[in-house]
Amino acid sequence: MEHENKYDLILDSLKSLLINQDIQKISVNDIAKEAGIGKGSIYYYFPSKEAIVDALIERTYKNPIETAKKYVQQKDLTPHYRMAKIFEACQKSSKEFMQSENHMVGLKLSQSAQEQAYLHQKYLKYIIAELKPSLAEIIKQSSAEHSNPFIYPEQLAEIILIVLSVKLDNTLVPSSPEEIETCMRALTKLLETGCGSEPGALDYLTNIDA
Repeated sequence: MEHENKYDLILDSLKSLLINQDIQKISVNDIAKEAGIGKGSIYYYFPSKEAIVDALIERTYKNPIETAKKYVQQKDLTPHYRMAKIFEACQKSSKEFMQSENHMVGLKLSQSAQEQAYLHQKYLKYIIAELKPSLAEIIKQSSAEHSNPFIYPEQLAEIILIVLSVKLDNTLVPSSPEEIETCMRALTKLLETGCGSEPGALDYLTNIDA
């Protein structure tokens, strides 16, 4: 329990420092001082400041991701239903990322564009890395069920998640609602091909309510 408390204390301390400081200016010493622990204790849990940032991103957005993973493991559910849970997880985490008044539930409003881009990259990396194996497995299962095995499930899963994440938070390539809807429809058509599904079978994914 002590280890868990200190781990969270380190993350909370970084989060607290980010309220008033740019992330590039915060050092491991600063985090240790804020936490009231020795610098050596920081390195016991994390090899670098970047690893602490990664852990803070993960803790902030892990709930919808873990929920999606649980559904993915339930093989009694249809591949389409589990796929919907993947889409829903992306939408929920994206919504949390964008609606928190400063992009990470505690960051200062005056973030520089460089700092926002850095955190956004960290966020996208986490979402894609966590959900790619699950989505690839669903694509494999669905295409096999339709007697049309798809030979690039991992690559298709990565493409789907990259486009989905970028379009849902709508920051890297700002688009109108109509453009986003069109892109989502194109994305589901691509996914239908990879899954061997009938045309229109995945149209409902464009209307998942997060």
